[in-house]
Amino acid sequence: MLKDFQADYIVVGSGFAGATIAERIASKLNRKVLVVEKREHIGGNSYDYYDENGFLIHKYGPHIFHTEKKWLWDYVSNFTDWRHYIHRVLAYIDGKKVPLPFNLNSLYGLFPTPKALRLEKKLLEKFGPGQKIHILELRSAQDQELKELADFIYRKVFLNYTLKQWGMRPEELSPEVTGRVPIFISRDNSYFQDRYQGIPHEGYTRIFERMLSHPNIKVLLRTDAREIIQLDFLYRRIYLNGREFQGRIIYTGPIDELLDFKYGELPYRSLRFQLEVHPVEYYQEVAVVNYPNDYAFTRITEFKHLTGQAHPKTMIAKEFPQEYRRDEPGKDIPYYPILREDEVEKYMRYRREIEKFDGKILLVGRLAEYKYLNMDKAIEGSLVLFENKIK
Repeated sequence: MLKDFQADYIVVGSGFAGATIAERIASKLNRKVLVVEKREHIGGNSYDYYDENGFLIHKYGPHIFHTEKKWLWDYVSNFTDWRHYIHRVLAYIDGKKVPLPFNLNSLYGLFPTPKALRLEKKLLEKFGPGQKIHILELRSAQDQELKELADFIYRKVFLNYTLKQWGMRPEELSPEVTGRVPIFISRDNSYFQDRYQGIPHEGYTRIFERMLSHPNIKVLLRTDAREIIQLDFLYRRIYLNGREFQGRIIYTGPIDELLDFKYGELPYRSLRFQLEVHPVEYYQEVAVVNYPNDYAFTRITEFKHLTGQAHPKTMIAKEFPQEYRRDEPGKDIPYYPILREDEVEKYMRYRREIEKFDGKILLVGRLAEYKYLNMDKAIEGSLVLFENKIK
C-alpha cells in the first residue's frame, strides 16, 4: 500500500528521464522513491512488447540507442547487453529508394552520372567533405546548379514530409527541428554517425524493469500524478494525498498539465501506427523507409531489422502523423513539441511558476523541458541533474 511507503522523492513518469533519476537516487543515496506513471506500463515511449505472433514491437515507433559518449553507453550497459546495429534509412523518391539523410549516394541514385559528378564537385568545394548542411543553408547558395539541387531536395525530401509530419512548412518550424535531417556531404549511409549504436538485446522494457527493480523504488501505474499530488503556490508547499510532503518531486511529464493549463496548452504532434503482418521473411531492405511524397503515412518500420528476430513472417508499422488532442483516445500521446517562438515563451512562463518552489520541484526530460530529446540526451539530462542538484 502507498500509505506504508514513506517516499523521500517522487518521480513523475517512468521513461528514460524518470527511470534514470529514480535509479540513481535509490541506488546511490539509499533513499525511497515513488515513481508515478499514468500509463499501464513503464518505459514511456521507449516501451516495447511481444505480440501474439511473437514479434518484439516498439509500441511508439522505432527506437535506436546511439551516443558519442562512452560513459553514457557504459551507464545504460549496466542494464542490458547490446545487439550491434547500424541504422540506415531509405527515402522513396520518384520511384527510387535512396539513402536518408540525403547524401552523395542519394545524388547518384536520382541524377544522371555526369550531373551528379558536377554537383558532387561543387558541394565538396563549397562545403567540404563530411559536412552536414541545413537545407535552408543550401538554398542560399549562389551557384545556380546548387540552387536547383537545393530546390529539388526541398521539394522531394523536406516539403511534403514536413507538411505531413508537422502540418506546417519547413520555414515555419524551428531550425532545431528541420536541422535534425541535414544534407550530408558524404558516402556514409548510416543515419547516425555516433560511435556507440545498438538495440538492447532483450528489448527496452527489460532495461526499465532492471532500473526500477531496486527495493527503494515503488512504481504506481495507471495513476495521474495530479490525483495524488497537490501544489500550494501561495505557501510553496507540496501535498501527497492531502498530507504535506517534505521531499522533492522530479517531474518528467507535460509541464502545462502539471499547472492545469494555466497559460493554455502547449502544442504537440501525435502519431498513429497501423500494424500489419506479411507472409514474407522481409518486407523491405532496411528497418525504416520514409515516404516523403507518396501516401498518407510518413514511413514504414519493419521491426525484425531492429531486433534481429528469426521468423518466417514479418511485422511492419505504417506511421501516420496526426494532431495531438489530450482528451481524445488515440490522439492523446504527445510525441513532438511544436517549437515556435510564442510556444517557447509560454513554456518559460510555466517554468517560472515551478521555480517558485525553490528547488522542491525539478524538471527533466522531453515533456517537462519541452524539447525533442533523443534517448541518450534524456538519460544524460537526468544524470547531470542528479550530480548537480540532488547528489
